[in-house]
Amino acid sequence: MTIVGVRGAGSLSDATGWELKPEGLCRDDVCVPVTDSDAEAIWSGLGWPVARSGEDVYLGEPVGQRPTAVAGAMAPDFTLQDLDGVSHSLSEHRGKKVFIASWAPW
Repeated sequence: MTIVGVRGAGSLSDATGWELKPEGLCRDDVCVPVTDSDAEAIWSGLGWPVARSGEDVYLGEPVGQRPTAVAGAMAPDFTLQDLDGVSHSLSEHRGKKVFIASWAPW
């Protein structure tokens, strides 16, 4: 299994800042006792978001940390056509609030 965190890391420690130690799952001076070293079960047990795709497990940050994680982040520019074939780029809307909704049939 490959653990992938919000920063695209390849291990639990790299992905989350938490490290499995004999005393449990630790980050700085905080340790959470665990009996199962399965990262997916640990993350879910903490009530934090987990997604699975085949053998890969994606660990999300707790809700309270998300606003600071994305504050000031810039979305990459992209261009899409509307139903009339007119192209629109995200960069045309810089400085404005933009809501992007996506949907896929699969």
